[in-house]
Amino acid sequence: MKTKTKIFTAFILNLAFSIFEFIGGAITMSVAIISDAIHDLGDAMSIGISYFLERKSKKDPDKKYTYGYVRYSVLGGVVTTCILLIGSAAVIYNAILRIFNPVEINYDGMIIFAVIGVVVNFVAAYFTSGGHSINQRAVNLHMLEDVLGWVVVLVGALVMRFTDISVIDSVMSIGVACFILFNAVKNLKEVLDLFLEKTPHGIDIDEIERHVSGIDGVNGIHHIHIWSLDGQNNYATMHIVCDGYSQEIKDKVREELKEHGIKHATLELETVGENCHEEKCHVEFEESGHGHHHHHH
Repeated sequence: MKTKTKIFTAFILNLAFSIFEFIGGAITMSVAIISDAIHDLGDAMSIGISYFLERKSKKDPDKKYTYGYVRYSVLGGVVTTCILLIGSAAVIYNAILRIFNPVEINYDGMIIFAVIGVVVNFVAAYFTSGGHSINQRAVNLHMLEDVLGWVVVLVGALVMRFTDISVIDSVMSIGVACFILFNAVKNLKEVLDLFLEKTPHGIDIDEIERHVSGIDGVNGIHHIHIWSLDGQNNYATMHIVCDGYSQEIKDKVREELKEHGIKHATLELETVGENCHEEKCHVEFEESGHGHHHHHH
């Protein structure tokens, strides 16, 4: 199944299901079910948004977006995450109120809804698994959370059915909400790192410097910039000081960078005597026997 179809299917499933849940929550008066409903509605909205953004992100680069539209997919992740943050905060607030003002809960209805919940979400999670983009991983994470959430509700409903301790309901919904909150924050951090052009995860600039400097004919490198568009496509630019221009050096450097997971590189070659044109360059990384010295122009 294509990413787009997968995401769209998940959207329809989630939307239908959250409506079904709100009804279920209203009938059984269970705040745990309602918290799942809010969660699912958030998922449906965010999946809907990411569906359109994922479609846009597949467009080829053009003059307006020279890097292509990949970041739109990442933006989908941001919106999704924010919706979840607000949703889970609302759930926690309501559950706490409920602890102080308990209500009658229909346990049998709750058990029935929870069984349906586990089954439906398991099927949905199975359909959306195997994605690679941050967006798709986010979608699949929601699905797995839903399965877990419903298993918790099912167990809770069974316990309450036999013990009649109705506070379990509120505690469960707070648990589910905290779990969502935790994952959303983690996701948000990943996305912010991309927007802040942080060096991609798993890339060690020192090591790349060592390896590139070790290539025959290379005297040194500076102005290294490495960033990622979406957590998968890594880009690099750098200035390479060498004895003389050679195609071979470029090819070797590109090879080396590929091994480090950098697919696109823009390389500027400079000869030894040439001054680096960019006044802006304050920090030069230089190899020496004692590790790295930074010196200023």
